[in-house]
Amino acid sequence: MDSIKLEEAYNSGNDTIDIPTDGGRYDVNISQRTKKSVYWDDDMPSSVRRCTWFFKRESDSRYVPYEEQFAQQIENEYRNAVLNNTWHKRLEFPGGETIVMHNANVIVHFTASSQPDEWGMVQGEGMRPRVVKRGVEDFATIEDGEPSQVDHVVFVVHGIGKFCDVKFRNIVECVDDFRSISLELQNSHFRKYKDENRIGRVEFLPVLWHSVLHGDATGVDQRLKAITLPSTQKLRNFVNDTLMDILFYTSPVYAQCIADTVGTEMNRLYQLFCNRNPSFQGAVSVAGHSLGCCVLFDLLLHQKDEDIDDTPTQEQYVPPTQPEVIQPVETLNGEVEEDTEEESEMTLEDLLAKVGLKEKVKVFNDEQIDMEALTMCSESDLKDLGLPMGPRKKLQGILKEEQQKKKSSRLVNKKQSADKKKKAEEERRIRQQIEQEMEKQQEASQQSSPHRSSSMTVDYLLGSAGTGQPSVKYPQLDFQPNSLFAFGSPIGIFLSARGVQNIGEDFKLPTCPRVFNVFHPFDPVAYRLEPLVNAYTSSCKPVLIPHHKGRKRLHLELKESLTRVGADIKHKIMESLKSTWNSINEFAKAHKSSQLSLEEQVDSQMSSVMHDLDDDKSDTASQVSNYEDDMVVGQLNEGRRIDYVLQERPIESFNDYIFALTSHGCYWESEDTVLLVLREIYGPLGMMPQMPGPDSSKNTFPSGPVPLYNKPQSGVGPPPPQFTQAVPPMGHSPSVPQMSAGLPPQSMNRPMSAPPPPSHNFGPPPMQGFLKK
Repeated sequence: MDSIKLEEAYNSGNDTIDIPTDGGRYDVNISQRTKKSVYWDDDMPSSVRRCTWFFKRESDSRYVPYEEQFAQQIENEYRNAVLNNTWHKRLEFPGGETIVMHNANVIVHFTASSQPDEWGMVQGEGMRPRVVKRGVEDFATIEDGEPSQVDHVVFVVHGIGKFCDVKFRNIVECVDDFRSISLELQNSHFRKYKDENRIGRVEFLPVLWHSVLHGDATGVDQRLKAITLPSTQKLRNFVNDTLMDILFYTSPVYAQCIADTVGTEMNRLYQLFCNRNPSFQGAVSVAGHSLGCCVLFDLLLHQKDEDIDDTPTQEQYVPPTQPEVIQPVETLNGEVEEDTEEESEMTLEDLLAKVGLKEKVKVFNDEQIDMEALTMCSESDLKDLGLPMGPRKKLQGILKEEQQKKKSSRLVNKKQSADKKKKAEEERRIRQQIEQEMEKQQEASQQSSPHRSSSMTVDYLLGSAGTGQPSVKYPQLDFQPNSLFAFGSPIGIFLSARGVQNIGEDFKLPTCPRVFNVFHPFDPVAYRLEPLVNAYTSSCKPVLIPHHKGRKRLHLELKESLTRVGADIKHKIMESLKSTWNSINEFAKAHKSSQLSLEEQVDSQMSSVMHDLDDDKSDTASQVSNYEDDMVVGQLNEGRRIDYVLQERPIESFNDYIFALTSHGCYWESEDTVLLVLREIYGPLGMMPQMPGPDSSKNTFPSGPVPLYNKPQSGVGPPPPQFTQAVPPMGHSPSVPQMSAGLPPQSMNRPMSAPPPPSHNFGPPPMQGFLKK
């Protein structure tokens, strides 16, 4: 599709305008043969070629296009060979390059290191000749292109560092993989709705903030470089570039920079996307990886919803806006410390040395001219002192500049002094209020516990953002996201480190109704969220994300089967043992009356053992939850489950420590993760993925919100988990044959011995393909 658009623009002569390609994420300038990204900055634009002839690269067996001028020369020689039936022709090109056309189907390219002799044999140990190909008609790797219809936009925020996985790929490359998997799954699992033209595609756009934080504007890298030790340089550079981002986000200065960058960048991308896609009517979601999840959570936490009353209740989690730094504006006596420090004034000697008149100091001293008298001197007065015109003009300019600096400095100092006085008064008021509350609490404590001998209290100043939390002014978004997808998220540990013990079942983000916490079971950075919503859910396992092929992985099923069989064997052994004990007891009762208590002892021991066995079986059965048995968990995700765990691969189950590092970056290439995102995007619209298998109608996901249970009364324990029925299956979608992406054949496949007729039409060269270099 992109190639056809470029070819049409080239043939029409509109080669000066930019043609959108790759789903609108890039613009191609045909006249310059360059491709530039639209939504992010590239280091350098990619090159684009109008391709007709290709050679097969030996390293990866990939066909690479020739330069356009070189390809045109080969095309001219090919046309002559076809018309005149002159094959076995050896073509010499500059640089020692040689191409031999044996026939229309066999053309080889000899490089300078593999020159053939007069018999066509290669002497020495040079490379093998390259295979040359004309046209793109049988290329199976050329895709048709992305659908023009965009149903949903997802902004993806990266985590710490500039690389997102162990392959050292940046966020743009990782999101490209995520998008490609999404298109493949739409063709396989949403084929029915795609054939009905009910769905288009989901656009994923990366949001970059690392380059801004470590840019020249903040000066972070320069300060880190100055204080970094010279030993283990590579390790320290890695720590400064990645792990330090976590500390920067806990700083009020740099947390503000990150929040502003992410918020303004998402607004910019949203407005740019809407301008380039005026017919877009879909929804918007946000996704984050690692630290990016925390940035998004805090950003969405501070959005303002005009339709909802923002006044929180006592049971709701009121998270602090994240650490406030209180400036020490008071002295030990409680008085406001005035900022009396002023810049040192320039002396007469310094001023004259600055304009190159240091030798004139004696003249000024003889005339008793100081800095104050110098400001009142006119140009004629300075001329009478024997000063040249150049230094005279410089002197007057510097004096004028110094006067303006003094005036502005006075205004700034006056304003700062007023602000500090106001802030000091506010802090006094807060201290007084806290002291009064503490006194009341202490009196109440003494009244309730008169016999307590001593008590200890900790005094601290509570800022507007909460103790230990940065005060950040978060920007407001131009859209209301539909969902927040958190991949490998440390949100739970960040909230716990801020002192949050429970966010409450009634808590939800103001403008984002759904939150999905997706993690790999071995991810060392990921933490759960459900226990912070309801402590009762800490004993409940996270939801196991189904495999994209429609079942659990084989090693997980085998593990569960072995565990279940082991529990059954233990149960049967204990039943047999209990029967044996009963027989012994009956025998003992028949001979001695003093053994009447033996039956009670046996029954007690057997009951305890059987109870332990039942607990083992229940633990085995509840290792993971299924979609059909979703439990109600608060309002953070509309009453649905929040934590979703991926299935580890068979090789990962051997040692979780070895694969812990790679698991943190596995989400970009995980079909299961992408399928979960697509299911939550299209599921509310009534379009569920069709899972492969013997009966695909049974392999569907339920969707939609789950009704909340009534909150328990005070003093009552947590309610038992409630379960909902799955949505009826959508039915099986008929298999549709895949359409070939090839173009009509352009080259002639005639035998060498059959000469073409005089009126033979071998067709124009295949000029339909623009391919990336």
